[in-house]
Amino acid sequence: MSFSVTEPSSRTKWFAGTLVILYAIITIMPLLWIVATGFKSPSDAIAYPPKVVFEPTMEGYVNLFTERTRATPEMLEEAGPPETWYDEIVREKGMVISGESRYGQRFLNSVIIGFGSTALCMLLGTAAAYAFSRFRVPLKDDLLFFILSTRMMPPIAVSIPIFLMFRQIGLNDTHLGMILLYTAVNLSLSVWLLKGFIDEIPVEYEEAALIDGYTRMQAFTKVVLPQAATGIASTAIFCLIFAWNEYAFAVLLTSGTAQTAPPFIPTIIGVGGKDWPAVAAGATIFLVPVMVFTILLRKHLLRGITFGAVRK
Repeated sequence: MSFSVTEPSSRTKWFAGTLVILYAIITIMPLLWIVATGFKSPSDAIAYPPKVVFEPTMEGYVNLFTERTRATPEMLEEAGPPETWYDEIVREKGMVISGESRYGQRFLNSVIIGFGSTALCMLLGTAAAYAFSRFRVPLKDDLLFFILSTRMMPPIAVSIPIFLMFRQIGLNDTHLGMILLYTAVNLSLSVWLLKGFIDEIPVEYEEAALIDGYTRMQAFTKVVLPQAATGIASTAIFCLIFAWNEYAFAVLLTSGTAQTAPPFIPTIIGVGGKDWPAVAAGATIFLVPVMVFTILLRKHLLRGITFGAVRK
Protein backbone atom coordinates (compact mmCIF):
# COMPACT_ATOMS: atom_id res chain seq x y z
CA MET A 1 0.00 0.00 0.00
CA SER A 2 1.45 3.37 -1.04
CA PHE A 3 1.67 6.25 1.41
CA SER A 4 2.12 9.92 0.56
CA VAL A 5 3.60 12.43 2.96
CA THR A 6 1.88 15.29 1.11
CA GLU A 7 -1.57 13.84 0.37
CA PRO A 8 -3.71 13.50 3.55
CA SER A 9 -5.41 10.20 4.22
CA SER A 10 -9.17 9.76 3.93
CA ARG A 11 -9.49 9.62 7.71
CA THR A 12 -7.62 12.92 8.04
CA LYS A 13 -9.83 14.51 5.41
CA TRP A 14 -12.96 13.26 7.16
CA PHE A 15 -11.75 14.57 10.54
CA ALA A 16 -10.78 17.96 9.09
CA GLY A 17 -14.08 18.25 7.26
CA THR A 18 -16.02 17.46 10.44
CA LEU A 19 -14.13 20.14 12.36
CA VAL A 20 -14.82 22.71 9.64
CA ILE A 21 -18.54 21.88 9.62
CA LEU A 22 -18.76 22.08 13.42
CA TYR A 23 -16.92 25.38 13.43
CA ALA A 24 -19.23 26.76 10.72
CA ILE A 25 -22.34 25.69 12.66
CA ILE A 26 -21.09 27.20 15.93
CA THR A 27 -20.14 30.42 14.16
CA ILE A 28 -23.37 30.88 12.24
CA MET A 29 -25.77 29.94 15.06
CA PRO A 30 -25.74 33.40 16.77
CA LEU A 31 -26.36 35.04 13.39
CA LEU A 32 -29.28 32.73 12.64
CA TRP A 33 -30.69 33.37 16.11
CA ILE A 34 -30.58 37.15 15.57
CA VAL A 35 -32.33 36.79 12.21
CA ALA A 36 -34.98 34.53 13.74
CA THR A 37 -35.54 36.89 16.69
CA GLY A 38 -36.37 39.67 14.24
CA PHE A 39 -39.43 37.64 13.16
CA LYS A 40 -40.62 36.81 16.69
CA SER A 41 -43.22 38.59 18.76
CA PRO A 42 -41.94 40.44 21.84
CA SER A 43 -43.28 37.71 24.13
CA ASP A 44 -41.64 34.94 22.09
CA ALA A 45 -38.34 36.84 22.01
CA ILE A 46 -38.03 36.81 25.82
CA ALA A 47 -39.68 33.42 26.42
CA TYR A 48 -37.87 30.95 28.68
CA PRO A 49 -36.93 28.35 27.68
CA PRO A 50 -36.18 30.02 24.31
CA LYS A 51 -38.61 29.20 21.53
CA VAL A 52 -37.13 27.58 18.46
CA VAL A 53 -40.48 26.97 16.79
CA PHE A 54 -42.68 30.07 16.73
CA GLU A 55 -45.25 31.86 14.60
CA PRO A 56 -43.35 34.42 12.50
CA THR A 57 -44.47 38.03 12.46
CA MET A 58 -43.22 41.29 10.95
CA GLU A 59 -43.93 43.22 14.14
CA GLY A 60 -40.24 43.72 14.89
CA TYR A 61 -39.56 45.31 11.49
CA VAL A 62 -42.69 47.48 11.74
CA ASN A 63 -41.61 48.70 15.17
CA LEU A 64 -38.11 49.36 13.84
CA PHE A 65 -39.21 51.69 11.05
CA THR A 66 -42.20 53.41 12.68
CA GLU A 67 -43.08 55.53 15.69
CA ARG A 68 -46.31 54.45 17.42
CA THR A 69 -48.64 55.93 20.02
CA ARG A 70 -51.25 54.31 22.24
CA ALA A 71 -54.83 54.97 21.10
CA THR A 72 -58.19 54.59 22.80
CA PRO A 73 -60.91 52.44 21.24
CA GLU A 74 -62.73 55.62 20.21
CA MET A 75 -59.61 56.94 18.43
CA LEU A 76 -59.12 53.60 16.65
CA GLU A 77 -62.75 53.65 15.50
CA GLU A 78 -62.40 57.21 14.21
CA ALA A 79 -59.22 56.30 12.32
CA GLY A 80 -61.13 53.77 10.26
CA PRO A 81 -59.92 50.38 9.04
CA PRO A 82 -56.16 49.81 8.55
CA GLU A 83 -54.96 50.69 5.06
CA THR A 84 -51.76 48.60 4.97
CA TRP A 85 -50.47 45.35 6.45
CA TYR A 86 -48.21 47.17 8.87
CA ASP A 87 -51.12 49.39 9.94
CA GLU A 88 -52.99 46.20 10.78
CA ILE A 89 -50.12 44.88 12.90
CA VAL A 90 -49.97 48.12 14.88
CA ARG A 91 -53.76 48.30 15.32
CA GLU A 92 -53.79 44.80 16.83
CA LYS A 93 -51.67 46.22 19.66
CA GLY A 94 -54.09 49.08 20.23
CA MET A 95 -51.77 51.67 18.69
CA VAL A 96 -51.53 53.91 15.64
CA ILE A 97 -48.52 54.93 13.58
CA SER A 98 -47.51 58.51 14.31
CA GLY A 99 -44.55 58.73 11.95
CA GLU A 100 -41.29 57.20 10.76
CA SER A 101 -38.52 56.18 13.12
CA ARG A 102 -34.97 57.51 12.93
CA TYR A 103 -33.44 54.14 12.00
CA GLY A 104 -33.48 54.82 8.25
CA GLN A 105 -31.50 58.03 8.66
CA ARG A 106 -29.06 56.39 11.06
CA PHE A 107 -28.54 53.54 8.61
CA LEU A 108 -27.91 56.03 5.79
CA ASN A 109 -25.38 57.81 8.00
CA SER A 110 -23.54 54.51 8.47
CA VAL A 111 -23.45 53.99 4.70
CA ILE A 112 -22.13 57.50 4.02
CA ILE A 113 -19.53 57.48 6.80
CA GLY A 114 -18.46 53.84 6.44
CA PHE A 115 -18.00 53.73 2.67
CA GLY A 116 -16.78 57.34 2.51
CA SER A 117 -14.00 56.74 5.03
CA THR A 118 -13.09 53.42 3.39
CA ALA A 119 -12.75 55.04 -0.05
CA LEU A 120 -10.65 57.91 1.32
CA CYS A 121 -8.52 55.50 3.33
CA MET A 122 -7.84 53.37 0.25
CA LEU A 123 -6.87 56.45 -1.77
CA LEU A 124 -4.43 57.80 0.80
CA GLY A 125 -3.24 54.41 2.03
CA THR A 126 -2.39 53.10 -1.44
CA ALA A 127 -0.41 56.23 -2.31
CA ALA A 128 1.49 56.17 1.00
CA ALA A 129 2.17 52.43 0.79
CA TYR A 130 3.50 52.80 -2.76
CA ALA A 131 5.82 55.62 -1.66
CA PHE A 132 7.17 53.60 1.27
CA SER A 133 7.62 50.54 -0.93
CA ARG A 134 9.28 52.10 -3.99
CA PHE A 135 11.07 55.28 -2.88
CA ARG A 136 13.87 56.06 -0.49
CA VAL A 137 12.07 57.80 2.35
CA PRO A 138 14.23 59.29 5.13
CA LEU A 139 13.64 57.52 8.45
CA LYS A 140 11.30 55.08 6.73
CA ASP A 141 11.30 52.52 9.54
CA ASP A 142 10.69 55.17 12.20
CA LEU A 143 7.82 56.66 10.20
CA LEU A 144 6.24 53.26 9.66
CA PHE A 145 6.48 52.49 13.37
CA PHE A 146 4.96 55.87 14.22
CA ILE A 147 2.09 55.22 11.80
CA LEU A 148 1.49 51.78 13.33
CA SER A 149 1.66 53.13 16.89
CA THR A 150 -1.42 55.26 16.28
CA ARG A 151 -3.40 52.01 15.92
CA MET A 152 -2.30 50.85 19.37
CA MET A 153 -4.04 53.71 21.18
CA PRO A 154 -7.55 52.88 22.46
CA PRO A 155 -10.26 55.22 21.14
CA ILE A 156 -11.42 56.27 24.60
CA ALA A 157 -7.95 57.68 25.36
CA VAL A 158 -8.23 60.33 22.64
CA SER A 159 -11.99 60.79 22.47
CA ILE A 160 -12.17 63.85 24.74
CA PRO A 161 -9.36 65.79 22.94
CA ILE A 162 -10.94 64.92 19.59
CA PHE A 163 -14.35 66.04 20.86
CA LEU A 164 -12.92 69.40 21.98
CA MET A 165 -11.06 69.84 18.70
CA PHE A 166 -14.10 68.93 16.59
CA ARG A 167 -16.29 71.33 18.57
CA GLN A 168 -13.78 74.12 18.05
CA ILE A 169 -13.55 73.69 14.26
CA GLY A 170 -17.22 72.82 13.70
CA LEU A 171 -16.86 69.13 12.83
CA ASN A 172 -18.76 67.75 15.82
CA ASP A 173 -21.75 65.63 14.79
CA THR A 174 -20.98 65.94 11.06
CA HIS A 175 -20.47 63.36 8.33
CA LEU A 176 -17.19 64.97 7.26
CA GLY A 177 -15.80 64.88 10.78
CA MET A 178 -16.56 61.17 11.23
CA ILE A 179 -15.18 60.31 7.78
CA LEU A 180 -11.92 62.12 8.52
CA LEU A 181 -11.69 60.53 11.97
CA TYR A 182 -12.27 56.97 10.75
CA THR A 183 -9.84 57.56 7.89
CA ALA A 184 -7.15 58.69 10.33
CA VAL A 185 -7.71 55.63 12.53
CA ASN A 186 -7.74 53.15 9.63
CA LEU A 187 -4.86 54.72 7.70
CA SER A 188 -2.16 52.98 9.73
CA LEU A 189 -3.69 49.56 9.05
CA SER A 190 -4.15 50.25 5.35
CA VAL A 191 -0.59 51.56 4.88
CA TRP A 192 0.98 48.52 6.55
CA LEU A 193 -1.17 45.97 4.77
CA LEU A 194 -0.89 47.58 1.34
CA LYS A 195 2.87 48.07 1.65
CA GLY A 196 3.25 44.33 2.15
CA PHE A 197 1.22 43.62 -0.97
CA ILE A 198 3.04 46.20 -3.10
CA ASP A 199 6.42 44.86 -1.92
CA GLU A 200 5.47 41.53 -3.49
CA ILE A 201 4.84 43.07 -6.92
CA PRO A 202 8.00 42.76 -9.05
CA VAL A 203 9.65 46.09 -9.81
CA GLU A 204 10.48 44.77 -13.30
CA TYR A 205 6.89 45.41 -14.38
CA GLU A 206 7.19 49.11 -13.63
CA GLU A 207 10.66 49.37 -15.15
CA ALA A 208 9.37 47.80 -18.36
CA ALA A 209 6.47 50.26 -18.42
CA LEU A 210 8.80 53.23 -17.86
CA ILE A 211 11.04 52.03 -20.71
CA ASP A 212 7.96 51.84 -22.95
CA GLY A 213 7.31 55.53 -22.32
CA TYR A 214 4.86 55.40 -19.40
CA THR A 215 5.06 58.07 -16.76
CA ARG A 216 5.43 57.10 -13.11
CA MET A 217 1.72 57.78 -12.54
CA GLN A 218 0.71 55.73 -15.56
CA ALA A 219 2.90 52.85 -14.41
CA PHE A 220 1.30 53.08 -10.98
CA THR A 221 -2.29 53.12 -12.22
CA LYS A 222 -1.93 50.61 -15.10
CA VAL A 223 0.62 48.20 -13.66
CA VAL A 224 0.73 48.35 -9.86
CA LEU A 225 -2.94 48.90 -9.06
CA PRO A 226 -4.25 45.89 -11.06
CA GLN A 227 -1.64 43.66 -9.43
CA ALA A 228 -2.50 45.05 -5.98
CA ALA A 229 -6.25 44.52 -6.41
CA THR A 230 -6.25 41.62 -3.95
CA GLY A 231 -4.52 43.68 -1.27
CA ILE A 232 -6.75 46.69 -1.85
CA ALA A 233 -9.89 44.54 -1.66
CA SER A 234 -8.92 42.78 1.57
CA THR A 235 -7.73 46.02 3.19
CA ALA A 236 -10.94 47.79 2.18
CA ILE A 237 -12.98 45.07 3.87
CA PHE A 238 -11.05 45.44 7.15
CA CYS A 239 -11.37 49.24 7.06
CA LEU A 240 -15.09 49.07 6.29
CA ILE A 241 -15.73 46.60 9.10
CA PHE A 242 -14.07 48.94 11.61
CA ALA A 243 -15.89 52.05 10.39
CA TRP A 244 -19.18 50.17 10.11
CA ASN A 245 -19.11 48.67 13.61
CA GLU A 246 -17.31 51.48 15.49
CA TYR A 247 -19.20 52.47 18.64
CA ALA A 248 -17.07 54.57 21.03
CA PHE A 249 -16.39 57.54 18.74
CA ALA A 250 -19.94 57.40 17.36
CA VAL A 251 -21.45 57.67 20.85
CA LEU A 252 -19.21 60.52 22.00
CA LEU A 253 -18.99 62.60 18.82
CA THR A 254 -22.48 62.24 17.31
CA SER A 255 -25.95 62.74 18.69
CA GLY A 256 -28.31 63.48 15.85
CA THR A 257 -27.22 64.65 12.41
CA ALA A 258 -24.38 62.16 11.86
CA GLN A 259 -25.27 59.45 14.38
CA THR A 260 -24.71 55.97 12.94
CA ALA A 261 -26.71 52.80 13.54
CA PRO A 262 -24.53 51.10 16.23
CA PRO A 263 -25.28 53.66 19.00
CA PHE A 264 -28.90 53.97 17.87
CA ILE A 265 -29.93 50.29 17.80
CA PRO A 266 -29.54 49.72 21.59
CA THR A 267 -31.84 52.69 22.27
CA ILE A 268 -34.86 51.12 20.54
CA ILE A 269 -37.51 50.99 23.24
CA GLY A 270 -40.84 49.23 22.97
CA VAL A 271 -43.95 49.19 25.14
CA GLY A 272 -42.90 48.14 28.61
CA GLY A 273 -39.18 47.89 27.93
CA LYS A 274 -36.66 46.86 25.31
CA ASP A 275 -38.16 45.79 21.99
CA TRP A 276 -35.88 42.84 21.25
CA PRO A 277 -37.49 41.86 17.90
CA ALA A 278 -36.97 45.44 16.65
CA VAL A 279 -33.37 45.40 17.93
CA ALA A 280 -32.76 42.06 16.17
CA ALA A 281 -34.38 43.37 12.98
CA GLY A 282 -32.14 46.45 13.05
CA ALA A 283 -29.04 44.30 13.61
CA THR A 284 -30.03 41.97 10.74
CA ILE A 285 -30.44 44.84 8.28
CA PHE A 286 -27.22 46.37 9.55
CA LEU A 287 -25.30 43.20 8.61
CA VAL A 288 -26.37 43.26 4.95
CA PRO A 289 -24.08 45.96 3.43
CA VAL A 290 -20.85 44.50 4.82
CA MET A 291 -21.92 41.01 3.77
CA VAL A 292 -22.74 42.19 0.24
CA PHE A 293 -19.49 44.17 0.03
CA THR A 294 -17.47 41.12 1.04
CA ILE A 295 -19.28 38.86 -1.42
CA LEU A 296 -18.70 41.31 -4.28
CA LEU A 297 -14.96 41.35 -3.53
CA ARG A 298 -14.59 37.62 -2.96
CA LYS A 299 -13.02 37.12 -6.41
CA HIS A 300 -10.12 39.41 -5.49
CA LEU A 301 -9.76 37.84 -2.06
CA LEU A 302 -9.31 34.39 -3.59
CA ARG A 303 -6.80 35.44 -6.27
CA GLY A 304 -3.07 35.25 -5.75
CA ILE A 305 -1.45 38.66 -5.57
CA THR A 306 1.41 37.73 -7.92
CA PHE A 307 -0.60 35.51 -10.23
CA GLY A 308 1.10 35.66 -13.62
CA ALA A 309 3.90 37.92 -12.35
CA VAL A 310 7.59 37.48 -13.08
CA ARG A 311 9.31 35.53 -10.33
CA LYS A 312 12.48 37.07 -8.91
